[in-house]
Amino acid sequence: MANVDQLGAAVAANTVIGPRGPKPRKRFSRNNIFLYGTLIVVGMYYLLPLYVMIITSLKGMPEIRLGNVFGPPLEVTFEPWVKAWAEACTGLDCTGLSKGFWNSVQILIPSVVLSIAVASVNGYALSLWKFKGSEVFFTILIIGAFIPYQTMLYPIVIMLREIGLMGDLWGLVLVHTVFGMPILTLLFRNYFASVPEELFKAARVDGARFWQIYFQIMLPMSLPIFVVAIILQVTGIWNDFLFGVIYTKPETYPMTVQLNNIVNSVQGVKEYNVNMAATLLTGLVPLVIYFASGKLFVRGIAAGAVKG
Repeated sequence: MANVDQLGAAVAANTVIGPRGPKPRKRFSRNNIFLYGTLIVVGMYYLLPLYVMIITSLKGMPEIRLGNVFGPPLEVTFEPWVKAWAEACTGLDCTGLSKGFWNSVQILIPSVVLSIAVASVNGYALSLWKFKGSEVFFTILIIGAFIPYQTMLYPIVIMLREIGLMGDLWGLVLVHTVFGMPILTLLFRNYFASVPEELFKAARVDGARFWQIYFQIMLPMSLPIFVVAIILQVTGIWNDFLFGVIYTKPETYPMTVQLNNIVNSVQGVKEYNVNMAATLLTGLVPLVIYFASGKLFVRGIAAGAVKG
């Protein structure tokens, strides 16, 4: 009977006290206002120039001369985009960005494929197939990742000249492949090192060799890190200006160099709408890559891309 009375008292006490636990946070607390306010300001900082570029590229020059930078176009026109792509002049060349775009594509695809293929094999070998001097080799690669590009410009000019690739697209492909290898090797090595070692040992016991393990086991598991590598390489190679302007010639200029020549042209009237359209066209490829594979990029980073 006493136990029943105690149980009843406890139930009554809980009924009076009510639910326990931390007090719900206010939706508009001081911390939330500061956090979201900061995010909004940072977002506006990056989105406002993009907004100005888009609306300017859709205006005609008479409307731009009115000076209303932030106002939407009164009459939308895509003529600046057409001119930026196919008609904008740099000196006597009036082919717009189109020629530079195809040059960039011819540079981008083999550079990405070669650098990622070599770096993935390097990372796989350095993480799972230890050999004598592997740590020294890896250290040299890491040092190479942090050497400033500017210190290597002239030696590479001499090297490309000696092998007959100076001014050729394949010379620039070689440069991007070599300079992309160190950081990509680091990414792949760290990713493969996070793979359970028992899986690798089981494959060895079953008689699988170096290339069998790589193609049949490691590659199917490595889609996220390959997406990370592709995004890094596509962004770096497509946006490159320094190597493009030094190691190519006017016939093989990539899109970024062509954009610079169009924007900085001193001939005729300064067409801001064409310049804005040309800038947006140049940045379109990296944006599409990011939007199409953003989730896989995050998965690759979380799955070991930055683990030491």
